[in-house]
Amino acid sequence: MGTITGIAAIGAGLAAVGAGIGIGRIGGSALESMARQPEMMGDIRTNMIIAAALVEGVALFGVVVALLQG
Repeated sequence: MGTITGIAAIGAGLAAVGAGIGIGRIGGSALESMARQPEMMGDIRTNMIIAAALVEGVALFGVVVALLQG
C-alpha cells in the first residue's frame, strides 16, 4: 500500500512541475511577443490567460487522478 501511495505522490508532483514549466514558457513567450508587437498586447494577454488556464486544468486533473490511485 505504501509503494502505491509513493508512486501516486510522485505522479502528482510531476503533474504540478510540468504545469509550472508550461505556464512559465507561456508567460515568457507572451512577454517576448508583447515586446515585439506592443499593439497586440491585449490579444496576446487574453490568449496567454486562456492557454495557462487550460494547462492548469489538465495539471489539476493529473494531480487528482494520481492521488486517487494512492
